[in-house]
Amino acid sequence: MIKIKITVVKKIHNKDMFGDKSPVEFTNNPICDKVELGQEFISEGGSCPEGFCPWAFADIQRDITHLRLGGNYPWIKEQGKVLACCTDGVRPVVFKLERFED
Repeated sequence: MIKIKITVVKKIHNKDMFGDKSPVEFTNNPICDKVELGQEFISEGGSCPEGFCPWAFADIQRDITHLRLGGNYPWIKEQGKVLACCTDGVRPVVFKLERFED
């Protein structure tokens, strides 16, 4: 069965994007508190892994499906891998997706 490993590779702090002049006010933490750097999750059958942020999963699900179905990205040298990002405009997170079989 083809599975996708999701690894948290970058959490972007709001100030790194906007400095002290954010275009909107927000009440949450200025950096995502749902995942930790280096944390790994496994998506089986294209499903959202337990404990994974459902909002982030909705954003990266297209890339997970593409990899699961055998697709690759011509701009990525390593086949079966890609970087995908949660589209939270206040505190985005970058994930490394890797296809594997067990």
